[in-house]
Amino acid sequence: MSAPVFLVETAALRNDRVLLDGPEGRHAATVRRMRVGEGVVLADGAGSSARCEVVEVLKAALEVEVLERSVEEAPAPRIVVVQALPKGERGELAVEVMTEAGVDVIVPWSASRSITQWKADRKDKALSRWRNAAREAGKQSRRTWLPEVADLESTRQVTARLAAAGRAFVLHEDAVEPLSRAALGDAAEIVLVVGPEGGISPEELAAFTGAGAEAVRLGPSVLRTSTAGVAAASVLMARTGRW
Repeated sequence: MSAPVFLVETAALRNDRVLLDGPEGRHAATVRRMRVGEGVVLADGAGSSARCEVVEVLKAALEVEVLERSVEEAPAPRIVVVQALPKGERGELAVEVMTEAGVDVIVPWSASRSITQWKADRKDKALSRWRNAAREAGKQSRRTWLPEVADLESTRQVTARLAAAGRAFVLHEDAVEPLSRAALGDAAEIVLVVGPEGGISPEELAAFTGAGAEAVRLGPSVLRTSTAGVAAASVLMARTGRW
């Protein structure tokens, strides 16, 4: 069984012994009930990690000894998914599965046809839920690099992001070219837009394609917005050699 992953600050990984406290230490000691002699992996979410052994179990913390350190380069090309806000808890589901697939940046987008809109009084809380979902899914899937969950973006901001991308795509059911055959080139960053349940509006599609994005489809069926992103990201992961 693989050793569980816990997140720490980068500086902690330079020590020969690390005190894992705070929420991560409490979870390790009281929920996971780690024992002396068991293995754990400490990671900073930015490429650095350490294989460790538990040497002492405290009330709400662990002391571990570092056995081996490693540094992993950032994955390339960088995969960015702009995710229109789904309704209910499907936003966290989308973030969770895209994190497991290896997406590097997830951008919440307030599309005109999104049923859910993050009002000023709930935006921070909703964004925190997305980031927590990414963090926990990243640990579960043993990712050395955790994904970035960006701030909520408007259509204008997404358009600017697409214009700056090396390669950009918009999932659309009326597109002719499948993502599986679209040209990727040698772009360092690929940005993919996933629309809301109600679909991308003609005005949004025109803005995105005008910024250089290509409209593509996945297949004959129409996926829900909470699963379309991970399906499309999987195609890109395979085609770019990251899988």
